[in-house]
Amino acid sequence: IGVNKEGYREIIGVAEGSREDAESWRSFFRYLKERGLQKASLIVSDKSIGVLDAIGDFFPGSRWQRCIVHFYRNVLNAVPVGKVKHITTMLKAIHAQEDKQAALQKAEQIVEKLRSLKMEKAARIIHAGVEETLSFYEFPPNHWRHIRTNNPLERINREIRRRTRVVGSFPDGNSAL
Repeated sequence: IGVNKEGYREIIGVAEGSREDAESWRSFFRYLKERGLQKASLIVSDKSIGVLDAIGDFFPGSRWQRCIVHFYRNVLNAVPVGKVKHITTMLKAIHAQEDKQAALQKAEQIVEKLRSLKMEKAARIIHAGVEETLSFYEFPPNHWRHIRTNNPLERINREIRRRTRVVGSFPDGNSAL
């Protein structure tokens, strides 16, 4: 999914694949280049090593944005179940700031608060990874909502799986596409 200059999402490519390793991502990025994609200003993904390895080969000048939803999940896996709602509210406050510097300051406040609450593992995850989730601040504010997460892509993938399950099997990958 790409976001155009007006801030609207567009599907720019679909390909079959069963793994998220670097070679699968290289194949997909090659396919996008062959279809005419010349550059990507920002690539949003989870912290999959495969995609991170492949970005530099095809889009060396691109910025990378770690999906904030995947980041939240990583942090929330390190907190007690009874504290998830409270910590989620704290995490959302980081990404609701007016600029990157304010977001970094808010993140540090939250890290300190988590340490005082004896949630050191969650504090370490935020401290080590929050900056990866702030690349969206380098783009126009009206685009932020569309580029902080890769959830729209995940939604499309769920829909594709739902629709292809009905058929069951396809003679080849192209017929599925």
